[in-house]
Amino acid sequence: MRNVILIHGWGGSPQRDWFPWAKKELEKIGLNVIIPKMPDTEKPIIEKWINKLNEVSSNIYDDAIFIGHSIGCQTILRFLEVQSDNFKINKLILVAPWWFLNLETKEEKQIAKPWLDSNIDFEKVKTKVGKTTCVFSNDDPVVPLDKNVVFFREKLNPEIIIKNKMGHFSQEDRVTKLSLLLNLIR
Repeated sequence: MRNVILIHGWGGSPQRDWFPWAKKELEKIGLNVIIPKMPDTEKPIIEKWINKLNEVSSNIYDDAIFIGHSIGCQTILRFLEVQSDNFKINKLILVAPWWFLNLETKEEKQIAKPWLDSNIDFEKVKTKVGKTTCVFSNDDPVVPLDKNVVFFREKLNPEIIIKNKMGHFSQEDRVTKLSLLLNLIR
């Protein structure tokens, strides 16, 4: 059975946003869906999130699909970077990925600083992924569209999808379903 690993975002959980819908719909088409509750979700720490992803990915094989949302995207990229050269996945779908952020509070900036300041070897990441897709919204208040599209296009050469008025793809933006995932996975 093909595995799908979904990693939620900062402040998220497997029970929020479009994750419950995705689990139900992907299981309907015969996929094994894993959505771990990431540690310290209000104050995510790189090492803890990578370790959690390592835990749940120990029996994952080449045909796996990884889907991340927001900081979950960075977690997956950092996870892939440190895997052995023979570790490969079929697809990588990044929803609201970021390298640049619009943050409001000093605390948010402090939490995001390690994620923004520590580099990723994107060349290593690319060798481990069959196909990459980045999904952005044209009105995301947190992820500046132009800067991030240019950055990810340069670093990963992904398929880029820009949706209209989906905000940050969260419950607060009334996004509790993400139908395009089904098309991207088939």
